[in-house]
Formats: sequence, structure tokens, C-alpha cells
Amino acid sequence: MNILLKRIVDRIVRVGNLKITGPDGTTTSFGDGSGPPVHMHIKTAHAERAITLHPTLAIGETFMDEELDFPEGDVLAFLKLVYENMGPMGGNDALTRAIESLRVAFRRLQQVNTHARSKRNVQRHYDLSGEIYKLFLDADMQYSCAYFERPDMTLEEAQLAKKRHIAAKLRLKAGHSVLDIGSGWGGLGLYIAKNFEADVLGVTLSTEQHAVSTERVRAEGLEDHVHFEIRDYRDLNERFDRIVSVGMFEHVGVNHYRTFFEKCATLLKPDGVMLLHSIGRFGPPSATNAFIRKHIFPGGYIPALSEVMPVIEKSGLMVGDIEILRLHYADTLKHWRERFLANRDKAKAIYDERFCRMWEFYLSGSEAAFRWQDLMVFQIQLTRKNDTVPVTRGYMEKCEKALAMHEMGHREMDEPAKKPKSRSRKVSDRE
Repeated sequence: MNILLKRIVDRIVRVGNLKITGPDGTTTSFGDGSGPPVHMHIKTAHAERAITLHPTLAIGETFMDEELDFPEGDVLAFLKLVYENMGPMGGNDALTRAIESLRVAFRRLQQVNTHARSKRNVQRHYDLSGEIYKLFLDADMQYSCAYFERPDMTLEEAQLAKKRHIAAKLRLKAGHSVLDIGSGWGGLGLYIAKNFEADVLGVTLSTEQHAVSTERVRAEGLEDHVHFEIRDYRDLNERFDRIVSVGMFEHVGVNHYRTFFEKCATLLKPDGVMLLHSIGRFGPPSATNAFIRKHIFPGGYIPALSEVMPVIEKSGLMVGDIEILRLHYADTLKHWRERFLANRDKAKAIYDERFCRMWEFYLSGSEAAFRWQDLMVFQIQLTRKNDTVPVTRGYMEKCEKALAMHEMGHREMDEPAKKPKSRSRKVSDRE
């Protein structure tokens, strides 16, 4: 191992049991020897140079290219060891602070998300074969943080709880017009339409997601209530009673926050409610991880609340409620990672070994960031007036309980084919 890389690792890893074997076959130990062993094998001189110069990018890339492996432990175990040594904010030494300041200074250049670039960025990730996502997502294809009301929940149960939680905060009623910005594979829009008899417009930039969503609408006979379109939210001119956006704000980019919230304020009716669900960070503004930016989410950015709140204040929208979901996404990603690895051979048959290693690193790295770094999820409820929703949170819990009872009643029916054609009472009638 070259002396510079040894010094870098020595400075970071003080606790734990890390061994690194270099391309010359020599093995160096780091840490105090406590905890489960993690053994990294750097196989080539190229990989060693790359990791020394740019570890946040090169560790993932050399793992993808099979120039790096873990004879003991795995990607998640390695990142756990490193992050627990660095602390949740990524280290406090002068060199680390200097590098982070430089990354933050250049982050705006990486997020010029024009209409055309936004569409290309979406296609890079969301227009992969839908079969890949079916290997690890729940049956409803929810590709965002689940809500674990209990630690023993299955992924399916927690994703259903997430939809209940969001719907309750929107205070939906029959006949409401609802805009879903970044509608994914359509699960949330369909859920809202079926449970509240609302009219939903979902917009996406993904051709693959649009095709799946549209087919789901047809299959469920909801053409009169749900429509999905390939449109940029910036091109909309209609007004809506409710707006929801889940897992899309991470793709907006800090340069476009003002445009996003001012457009939402224009689209939301005077007595309307909006719910924004996004990944965020506990710490100050940072920059997108180099590996994630290059290989997974080009143009993506995870904001600090300190970047979001000032823009909301100037947009004409009012914050009615903020909730921080701390470890919910870590647990979601654990389910996704385990399911993906269990179906690794199927993923390899669709793409190749390099793709599988890239996604293993992405899912493991994301879970590690939520468990041992400063990532979280925030839900911000927004209105145009301060008396739009009740002044206490009781209505949320009441709605969630009503939805749970409603869902339980449907599950107790004998067969889906035997469901009566007439709809059961909508949830808002039960409140």
C-alpha cells in the first residue's frame, strides 16, 4: 500500500478491525482490533492510485470493475466502520473541512437542471428495465422511504403505512383535484383515487414509469379519476386542491428551489394543502456524493432544511407541519438491499455483473448514510392560509386509523374477483 493512502486510512480508522491488502500482496491492519473484521483487497495499482486521489468516487468504481473486493465483510460493513469513525457529519479535521467547503462551493454547477437535462437525468435511472425494480421493491412499486409504524413490519406493510401517513396530512375529500409531482409507478395516485374518490393528475419525466402507471389505471378501471402524463411540473397551469410530491424534490437542484415553490404556490388553490416528502440532511448544506452523482442520480442533490425553509418563506406558502423520519429510510434500504442481493442472478441476467456491483454499492452506501451519517427524510405540509387545516394533529391520526380499517375490510373479502362493483364508503365519510 502506498504511504499516502496508509496515512489517510490511519487518520480515519482509530476504532474497529480493518485490514487492507494492496496490489503487492502485503496486508496492513488499522484500528484497535475491536468488532467484526473487515478485509478490503485492492487488486490493482490503478485502483490504489484512484482510491488515494478520490476515495468517495473510486472505492465504488473499483468495486464495480472488480479491482476491489471484500474477502471478509462487505460494502455495508466497511462503510459502517468508516462512518462510525468519522462521525455523522463526516469528520472535523482541517483537511476534511477544507475539502467539503470546496465541494459545497461547486455544487450549483452540478445542478443546472433545465427541462432537457432533467429529462435526461430521469431517463438515466428511472427508465431502466422495470424488471430490475420488481426484484427489490414492494408489489406497489414504491421507490421512496417507507413508514415503519412497528419494527416488525414487512416492506409491503410499511409502504402502505407511508401512503396512509401522507394521505392523512393532505386532508383529502371526495372530488378534490390532486396533483402528484413525480408520480413514479403510480401507486400513490391510485391509492388516493380509490380511497378518497379524488381526481388525480400524476406527472413524470420517465417513459417507463408513465407506461406502467397508465396500464395500472386501465387495469383498475380508474380512467375517469386518474391520469398520468409525461410533463415537467414547470409547464403546468392548472390549479389543484391538493399537491403531493414524494421522492422528486431530490432531483430539483438547489438552483431551482425558488422556481419549484413559486410554481407550487401558483398551482395550489387558496384553501389547498401540499405535502412535500424528500430526503434531507440533519447537518449544514453539503454536496452530492461523487459516486451517486456520476452513476446513480445525475443532477441530484439532498438539501439541508436551512436551504429549503428560506425559499418557502418567500414563495407565498406557509409551513403547517414538519416531520423528520430518521431511521425509516435506513430500514427501507435494508429491505431493498437484501431483496436485490437475493435476486442478484436475475439482475445479472437482465444487465451484467458490473451493474449488479454498482447497485450493491449504491444500496449499501445509501443505507449506511441513513444509519451512520446525517441523512433523514422530511415531510413538510404547506398551505396558502394558516387556518386551512386543524390546529392540532389529531385529524391525521384519525384519518390513518380510518384508512387502516378500510384496508382491513377489503383484505377480509374472499377473492378480489368477488368484490362488489359499487364502491364502499370513502374514508372521508367515515371521519
